[in-house]
Order: sequence, then structure tokens, then C-alpha cells
Amino acid sequence: MVQKNGIRTRVAGIVPMNGGFVLMHRKNVIRNKDYQEYYTFPGGHLEEGETLEEGVIREIKEEFGIHVKVVRKLYELENSRVNMKEYFFLCKYVDGEFGTGEGEEFSNNPAYKDSGEYIPEIVRREEISDLVLLPLEIKEKFVQDLQEGNL
Repeated sequence: MVQKNGIRTRVAGIVPMNGGFVLMHRKNVIRNKDYQEYYTFPGGHLEEGETLEEGVIREIKEEFGIHVKVVRKLYELENSRVNMKEYFFLCKYVDGEFGTGEGEEFSNNPAYKDSGEYIPEIVRREEISDLVLLPLEIKEKFVQDLQEGNL
């Protein structure tokens, strides 16, 4: 995990696919007291030497088994509570078989024991506003952009 000035950096992709968007469904999450079940945009922390765009492409490949192309940055979120800055990119599906990711979260690594299940899903756009989609601040912007036809 790369830090700049002590701030952790996370990247995430917003990927339209098959009439919906690819999301990671998280279930039975022990270590998150507030949310034991929720959805999140695919992503993770940067590796040494990666650009933001390279990081999001790698993370989506690891988590979902698909290749994407970054279209543009949509949102930024600074979370001082956990000392992290997050960048959310609109991405375009290129190729690959959805659901074939081989990231650490699927490896039965004991470090992920309290992280619960990671379930790749494609969620229809009309269902997104009813989900617990984290982070909530980004969900609000995303749902507004969907309603206004910006995505």
C-alpha cells in the first residue's frame, strides 16, 4: 500500500456492464460493526509505482477477472477519520469473463477471515438506490448522476 504524505490512497472503478454496474457484494463482515452486509465499487490500494489509473485497472482485473479502460475520474473523497483519499473512475469493459477474479480476498488467506464473503455481482441501475452502497457520500453522487442521465 502506497502512502503520500502519510495519507493512504484507494482507487475504485465504476463499470457499466450488461445493463447494470459491477459491484462487490460483501456479506457476513465481522470487522465492520456498522455494516455486516453492503456493496462497494471494486478497487483497493495502490501498489508502489502505480498511477491511479493503473491501480484501478489492476484491482478490477484481480476482483472480477475483466479488463477495463479508464474513461475519466468521476469523484474524490477525503476520509480524515481513516486518513485516506479515494478516487473513483468511470471505466469501460473491454474483455474477460466476469466473476473469474483471483485477488487475495478469494484466496482463503486468514488475514481476510473477518472480512466476510466477497461476491462479484452486476446490479441493475434501477436497483442501486435501494442498496447499502459504501461509501455513502459517493453513493449519493452516483445515484444523482444516474437520475440526471450523466452515466
